[in-house]
Amino acid sequence: MGSDAGSAGPVEVEPMPGYLELITRSSTVMLGAWRDCSSCGLELSKRTLLDNAYITWTEIALFVLCALLWTILRRRLTESLFKPLAQSCRLLPKDAAKMPESAWKLVFYTMSWSYSTYLLFFSSYPFFHDPPTVFYNWKSGMTVPTDIALAYLIQGSFYGHSIYATINMDAWRKDSAVMVVHHIITLALISFSYAFRYHNVGILVLFLHDINDIQLEFTKLNVYLKSRGGSYHLLNDVLSNMGSVSFSISWFWFRLYWFPLKVLYATCVSSLQSVPNIPFYFFFNALLLALLLMNIYWFLFIVIFVVKVLKMKEVNDVREYEYEDGGKAAAELLGGHQAENDDDAGHHNSAQGKQAQNGVTKEKHL
Repeated sequence: MGSDAGSAGPVEVEPMPGYLELITRSSTVMLGAWRDCSSCGLELSKRTLLDNAYITWTEIALFVLCALLWTILRRRLTESLFKPLAQSCRLLPKDAAKMPESAWKLVFYTMSWSYSTYLLFFSSYPFFHDPPTVFYNWKSGMTVPTDIALAYLIQGSFYGHSIYATINMDAWRKDSAVMVVHHIITLALISFSYAFRYHNVGILVLFLHDINDIQLEFTKLNVYLKSRGGSYHLLNDVLSNMGSVSFSISWFWFRLYWFPLKVLYATCVSSLQSVPNIPFYFFFNALLLALLLMNIYWFLFIVIFVVKVLKMKEVNDVREYEYEDGGKAAAELLGGHQAENDDDAGHHNSAQGKQAQNGVTKEKHL
C-alpha cells in the first residue's frame, strides 16, 4: 500500500465508536470468528506463518545492526554530552546519575514521534482520521512503502536495544520486569506486523504511545534541574508540574481513549470486514490487548501520583523506594517513573543488596 492507501473503500469516514460499542461489537465479532475457525490449531498456524510472513535476511541484519548502533550512540552521547552537562549544571549526585537516561530517551522519542506525526498528518495516509483504512487493499506480501519501512526499522531496532538496556544499562525499578515484558511485546508487534504487512496500523500504535514518553522524560529532566548548583529554580519546578499534568491527561487520552477506540476497534472489527480470512487475527489482537492492560497498569501509578498532589503531599515515586540511615523507606521525587539508591546511602541491608543484583549499580558504569 503506497501513499494512495485511502483511495479505495468508502469515501465517508466511519465514526469512531464508544467504549460500549467497542466491547459489544469486538466480543461478538471475535466469538463469531472463533466459532467459525474450525481448522484453527498449531498446524494451521505454521502453514499461515509460512504463507504470509515476509521478511528477508537483509532486513533482519539491518535490525541487528541498528540495535547495536543505538547502544553505541547512547553510550557515546552519555559520556560526551549528557554526563558533562549534568556536571556543568551541578546536579545532585542521585539526579546526575539518572539524568543521562532521561536525556537519551527524550531525544529518541521526540525524533520518532515527530516522524510518526509527519506520516499521519503531513502525508496522504488517512489512518488516524479513518482507522478502518489501515486494512484497505491489504495483500499478503504486499510492498511496504519506504517511509513506513524506515519508521519500522527505527522503532524495531530501538526496542531491541531497549530490552538489553533495561536489563544492563538502566536503573532497576519496581516495574522494570513489566518494562522488559512491554519491550518484548512491542518488539513482537513491530516484527510480526511488518512481516504480515500490518504496517499501517503499526504506525498508528507507535504514534499513540510515543508522545507520553516525551512528556515523561521532559518532566523528569526538569525535576532534576530544579535543584541544581545548590539553589532552587522556580522555572524548572513550574515546567515539571506542567509536564506532570500534561503527561497524566495525555496518557489517558492517547493510550486509554484513542488506542482502544481507534486501533483495537479497527483490528478486532474492521479487519475482518476488509479481509475475512486475515492471518493471525487472534494473535495480534491478544498482543494489542496485553499492551492495553499494561497501559492500564501504569495508569494506576499516575492516579496515585495525582491523589498525592491533590492531598498537597510531597510528590513521591510510587514504584520504588530508597533505604536511608534509619532503614526507613522514603520514595524519590517524580510520580510515575525512575528512581535508584542514593550513592551515599549509609546502610546496605538485604533489600538494597537484592536491588543491586538486579542492576541498580549498573547505571554508574554505563
